Amino acid sequence: MSSLFIDLVLCGMAYVVLIYFVATMTKARKNKKDNDTDDGDGGVEDLTPPKIDLPPGVIWPKDAPKKAKPELLEF
Repeated sequence: MSSLFIDLVLCGMAYVVLIYFVATMTKARKNKKDNDTDDGDGGVEDLTPPKIDLPPGVIWPKDAPKKAKPELLEF
């Protein structure tokens, strides 16, 4: 047999073994994740936005004073 044929056979066997291990590791990770409901952060979930301390004179647009509607003048 030529060395090229032996190299191709060995590479093919290594490829099959590699694919087998990758498939089994991926399958095990999926099953573990499906059964595990813990997200791992361990804290209490707080979805309220933080209170930001703005410098003096700066206000949020929603806190801006309401503009009074100008009165219509009749002639």
